[in-house]
Amino acid sequence: MSVFTTVTPEQLGAWLKHYRIGTLVELEGITTGIENTNYFVTTTQDRFVLTLFEKLTPRELPFYLKLMAHLADRGIPCPRPVANLSDEFLGELNGKPASLVSFLAGRDLKNPAAGHCARVGAMLAALHLAGQSYPLQMDNPRGPRWWKAAMPEIIPFMPAQDAALLSEEVRFQSLYRFSDLPRGVVHADLFRDNVLFENGRIAGIIDFYFACNDALLYDVAITANDWCMAEGGGLDPARSAAFLDAYRGVRRFTAIERGAWPVMLRAAALRFWVSRLYDLHLPRPGELTHAKDPDHFREILRNHIAREHDLPQLVI
Repeated sequence: MSVFTTVTPEQLGAWLKHYRIGTLVELEGITTGIENTNYFVTTTQDRFVLTLFEKLTPRELPFYLKLMAHLADRGIPCPRPVANLSDEFLGELNGKPASLVSFLAGRDLKNPAAGHCARVGAMLAALHLAGQSYPLQMDNPRGPRWWKAAMPEIIPFMPAQDAALLSEEVRFQSLYRFSDLPRGVVHADLFRDNVLFENGRIAGIIDFYFACNDALLYDVAITANDWCMAEGGGLDPARSAAFLDAYRGVRRFTAIERGAWPVMLRAAALRFWVSRLYDLHLPRPGELTHAKDPDHFREILRNHIAREHDLPQLVI
């Protein structure tokens, strides 16, 4: 959500003539995140979020935009894409694919309590169930194939000890496929900054542009690795229990998911360690950009490996 592509009020004002949402009042760049260009857009009718897609192509984007519409129709509080005068969710602005979605109120949490984790767990399970009826398919663009492809590019920047850990973990993960795990649409990036709370309830789930079809447990692990993490890179028992119990109250885990849980926690940590290393060492030019610390997920991975037998257990 950094600003890679600059949009002026004059440019946006002309572009908004393709929509029935009034005229431009205010345009404000959003400075957090690292994948797309985002702006807050206020018109004479409402407030929206404008996204210019820096990597995703017009061929890929309907999966994400239609997914948000699908989930919103089923009660998941996610941004609803706005159709233009041609009844299309996707347009083009300054040479980039672009879309408008509804603005959601609320704020993200820096220090969630167990109760917040429980609400996130229940909402994630509800999202997984709602996604079961979504007909479009998207392979995970940041899965094992991508880890292997990115590894030779980032290893030259890494200390020898870290490079050895990365190589070994990629090898370890290649031993597992888990084809029998329940699969479906996953958010794949449900960190604290992608959940908005208002008056103690979840008011918004945002940033669906890593969503894909994958093992549902992978999404659970990604979310736990952020929401339930304690100081030092280990999972907090109270927050983990609240998160997993609330998820299980909506969608029960299977026996094979229980067995795969330790490996999937490591896979989720590896995915974000690799992507943060890539963004740090091989960045794109842009304004207001923020590369996040990759060492955070290195430490989570190390802790999951060292404490495998002490990890919170899944209950089926």
